[in-house]
Parts: sequence; C-alpha cells; structure tokens
Amino acid sequence: MIDLDHLRRWIGRSDSAQERLSPDLIARLCATLDQPTPEGTAPLLIHLCLAPPVVPTARLGPDGHPARGGFLPPVALPNRMWAGGAFTFHRPLKSSDNVTRHSTIRDVVLKEGRSGPLCFVTVDHRIETDGALAIEERQDIVYRPASRPGPRRGDPAPRGAFHEGVNGAAVVLFRYSALTFNGHRIHYDRPHTVEVEGYPGLVVHGPLQATWLCQFAERIAGRAPARFEFRALSPLFDGDAISINADWEGGELALWTAAEGGPIAMQARAFWE
Repeated sequence: MIDLDHLRRWIGRSDSAQERLSPDLIARLCATLDQPTPEGTAPLLIHLCLAPPVVPTARLGPDGHPARGGFLPPVALPNRMWAGGAFTFHRPLKSSDNVTRHSTIRDVVLKEGRSGPLCFVTVDHRIETDGALAIEERQDIVYRPASRPGPRRGDPAPRGAFHEGVNGAAVVLFRYSALTFNGHRIHYDRPHTVEVEGYPGLVVHGPLQATWLCQFAERIAGRAPARFEFRALSPLFDGDAISINADWEGGELALWTAAEGGPIAMQARAFWE
C-alpha cells in the first residue's frame, strides 16, 4: 500500500550542489561520445554530469540506486527510472564555469499502469553559473513494481529524414555511468541486469539518449535549441544497433531513438525561438 499523502509531504523539499565545469570533464564526455573537444562552449546536457548526488556506498540499495528517503520521497516500489523531462536553455555553459544545481520536488502523483501502481515524482532543477540562470530542467522520475520485462511493443520506428547510428556498447554505458556517478546496476552489471531484473542486455541510459538527440538537433539546425523535451517509451540495450532520427515539422524538430527493427525508444522535440 502506497501512502500518497505521506509521500506528498516531500513536495517543496530542496537540495543544492556545486561543481566547477572542468576542461577534463568536457574532454571525457566528448571522448565517450566520440566527438572532438570543443573550444569555449561546453556540449549540451553536460550539466547532467555535474554535481550529482553523492551517497556513500553503504547507503546504496541492492540495485545500486541510493536507498529510499533523503531528498527524494521513500516510494515503496522497487524499480526507479527516468521517464522524461524538459530543458530550457538560457545561456551556454563554458569551461571553468562554477555551476550550481538547485533542485526542488514539484509534485508526487500516483497512477495505475499495466503492471500495477506507478508513482511519478517531478523534480525541478535550476542550473546557474556565477548566480545567473543557465538552464531550467524538469525531471520526471517513475517508480514501478518489480516485473519481468516483456517483449518490445509497437510498430518498427520509421527512418527519419536525418538519420545516424550511435554507439551504445557496454563500454560507452560504463563510461557514461562513471561520468554521471550513476550506480544503477542495469547499466554496467550484466548478471544483475539479466538474472535479477530480467532484461536481455545492459540498459542504455535515458539521459544518454537525451544527450544524443539534443546534440543531434543542434547539429541539424546549426545552433542550440531554446527548449528540448523528451519522453522514454521503450528500453534500448547494449547489443542493439541504435539510430537517432529527426524530421522537421514546421520550425520544430521531432526526434527519436530506436533499435534496428524496434519501436521508438525515446521521442523528443526541439524548439527554437
């Protein structure tokens, strides 16, 4: 039984952390993504690698996530995933910026899904550099019951007018977990992922897919979007042949990731003012 009234007491709870955006972090993210290291402006969504929650190993749960409670509400459902989110970009991050992340719980809601109750926690983040707002972020986290993943559902994803293959190999997932200080075992521990969680392979991070798509939008348009939003629909795995795709729809870009022959895994939209 989930006590929603108790969980909603976390609404308004806040947390802050700070980190300098070092040239070394920029170089490590670009190396992970097989990109040249830029001069000046940092890559889009590098802020997801900055000032992550720091939890002692002894306080991690069996899946590698921090144990329940603390900043996030203690939802009594075993599986936690990043369901989607949105970014509004006000100013670019630059090498050596002092970056502060201010986080606030906006909402906690309970819904009924195919496998049982789903609890959604919405977190707002403000990313500031030297006191000036750089990025506003909405993060949607979903908690769900433990269940064996079923087959992928949905029609095969279309091929976009813009189409590229991306590398979701195990070593890339391991490096991205290290960059984001993400201990969730489904991204690097194959025995746990297959034998305990029931997935056919290591799971590609939602933030990594969002990074692929947001940077793809920037390359297509020749400039960074003013706003980017996304939603996870289906998992991708390290054995997949993964593509990123995009189509112009008016002045907006519709984007998506997919495995070869599989449904859309993440869909996104990029907007320019």
